[in-house]
Amino acid sequence: MVQPAFLDVETSVTGRRWVDRLDVGTTRTAQAIAQRTDLSEILARILAGRGVQLDEAETYLVPTIRDLMPDPSSLTDMDRLAERLARAVADNESIALFGDYDVDGASSCALMTRYLNYFGLSPQVHIPDRIFEGYGPNIAAMDKLIDAGATLIITLDCGTTSDAPILHARNRGADVLVIDHHLSDKELPQPNALVNPNRPDDVSGLGYLCAAGVTFMVLVAVNRVLRARGDTGLPDLMAMLDLVALATVCDVVPLRGLNRAFVVRGLEVARRGANRGIGALALAARLNGPLNPYHLGYLIGPRINAGGRIGDASLGARLLAMDDEHEALLIAGQLNELNAERQRIELEAVEEATRVAEAEIGNGEGPPVLILASASWHAGVVGLIAARLRERFERPAFAIALGPDGGGTGSGRSVPGVDLGTAVIAAVDAGIIPKGGGHAMAAGVTIKAGQMPAFRAHIYEQLTNAATRARSDTALEIDAALTARGASVDFVHDIERAGPFGAGNPQPVFAFPAHKARFPDVVGAGGHVKFTLTSGDGARLKAIAFRAASTELGQVLLTAGNDTPLHLAGTLTLDHWQGREEVQLRLTDLARPQSR
Repeated sequence: MVQPAFLDVETSVTGRRWVDRLDVGTTRTAQAIAQRTDLSEILARILAGRGVQLDEAETYLVPTIRDLMPDPSSLTDMDRLAERLARAVADNESIALFGDYDVDGASSCALMTRYLNYFGLSPQVHIPDRIFEGYGPNIAAMDKLIDAGATLIITLDCGTTSDAPILHARNRGADVLVIDHHLSDKELPQPNALVNPNRPDDVSGLGYLCAAGVTFMVLVAVNRVLRARGDTGLPDLMAMLDLVALATVCDVVPLRGLNRAFVVRGLEVARRGANRGIGALALAARLNGPLNPYHLGYLIGPRINAGGRIGDASLGARLLAMDDEHEALLIAGQLNELNAERQRIELEAVEEATRVAEAEIGNGEGPPVLILASASWHAGVVGLIAARLRERFERPAFAIALGPDGGGTGSGRSVPGVDLGTAVIAAVDAGIIPKGGGHAMAAGVTIKAGQMPAFRAHIYEQLTNAATRARSDTALEIDAALTARGASVDFVHDIERAGPFGAGNPQPVFAFPAHKARFPDVVGAGGHVKFTLTSGDGARLKAIAFRAASTELGQVLLTAGNDTPLHLAGTLTLDHWQGREEVQLRLTDLARPQSR
């Protein structure tokens, strides 16, 4: 049975139908939660809409690592890896870390570095250059680490598909441990141990963890081995959960199960300011108020990534591992400048990509997956271009930076229900492209000259059905209707108890019926539209539509007039300014009320 449209919105300004997130069954669950607990009706609806049952409701609001983390030994190869790493710690071995150049890789390296530093060990850390080395271990880097004395190399957030470099390192006498979470349907490489919850023979059910989450579980296992040997005074791993929270949010892994507990506890640690690097980045980004997932994902994370995109890829890992406040402030300043330059480069590239995509789509449906390439794009921002294309055109997208020889490197970003990583790995296995991998929502590719037509045909064949289904299901799910007066600071604090929100635990969307969008104005280089939401009783609410000025959504806001009633939908956040908290609506969609 088709649900009736929420507020009778069959087609919004962005072309979406509005529906209640709850069906008949989940509505009953929400009613039961509200009746049998002290939770508000709207909080009960939010929980039920995310699959929480009556007997889980109150514990869901207080996720704990103790309750949600399984025995680390449930991960395949964990015991072997933990034993080898514990032996290296006990023997004061020369250890090298090889990480990825994104936030997850930097956080994983910093987590491992801090752990080893506790024992007086100073590991070499190598983060590859995105342009010249690409993703994952390479033979030259392995040689460099071994020549500098490393007898144990640990790869973090990479290594699952690195057969040749791992074999080379072992042939030279070094041991190799792989800690990763990326997909692979190929035969696994042969390190001394490989812990990856997404390896085909792992049945732990922890495939939703990011690499830093897996690294944390490794360190729990190593502590256990050392404790069994009689060691005391081991590192306090809970004090390092700020790094796990940062990576979990920034790698956009599902915020469910253990990941929710990691982020909740990690944010508590981060707010105490123990990590000099995170604190310095918060200052550079001019953050107000206590750290929250938005700060991690949209303000701190991009600054760490900026080093890997257009600067020194090692800056982020170094910053997150250091305790010197002065040096931390200097590196955070460098990353802040690189981020500003990254934003400029990205803006120019996205404008070009958007023009090309609009021409390709035309007045019809266009291709199910956008695959765009340009010689003018910086390889460090292709993932951001793909993300903007996915957001703007509501379909999976690849952006590929072409080199002088006609080949290139690129990134893809997907929508729920469309598995990019598996499709890219299949392209590698079929010999269509030389290198690629990733996970369901994001993937990276390397393409040689002349391979673009075959790659495009392969992606269309693999993903058209799933992408078409995903685009046909573009309904905007509404959690509840609200008024500007009801959107109080206390209300937002109440609903935030169901967080942290993100992938797998979507932020609640509220509809504001027949409100007015007054005093609209375009602000910022990104073309954001700020306005004031008002209700019939005179209540006001600050509001913003990000990157909307050139879209139909933004144009309606700018031209509708101060006294035109509109149905508006979006998410609520708290702004902190001079010690005060204010609620802000982040607009997602709007519709004109139907005449009756």
